[in-house]
Amino acid sequence: MIVVADTGPLNYLIQIKCDALLQALFSRVIIPKTVLLELTHGAAPRVVLDWATNLPGWVELKRASASDDPYLQNLGDGEREAILLAEELSANLLLMDEKRGRAEAARRRLRAMGTLGVLAQADQRGLVNALDAYRRLTSETNFRTTPRLERDFLKLLENS
Repeated sequence: MIVVADTGPLNYLIQIKCDALLQALFSRVIIPKTVLLELTHGAAPRVVLDWATNLPGWVELKRASASDDPYLQNLGDGEREAILLAEELSANLLLMDEKRGRAEAARRRLRAMGTLGVLAQADQRGLVNALDAYRRLTSETNFRTTPRLERDFLKLLENS
């Protein structure tokens, strides 16, 4: 399975000490160079910076081809490069939280999953208590959610 990750899910999963779920679920995750630059930005939380400067062996770094695609111009650098890389590699999954990025991924017929999707899938496999992880996510990080997203996530956990 080819999985490409954007900054958001990595950032949040690292902060709540759930980054190893990615290896357990997907074995290997590919990140674009731009995502690594975002994870090592001076404003990144220390735990994220430490993780990104010592990437685990299951993380592979790749560069996407440059593109002047007008549909990508309103996205951040990480989202743009993650989408391009996912397309180039014919990825099975794109990990991305950002709403506009996910909409563009869907337009390109790329399957996307966010941080909450990772937690739900890991919960279904018995790898984590997703409700506890969600509480940490919303109380210990700047993760933003909406009442609808929270309701859908909690309903997904109830039905699994």
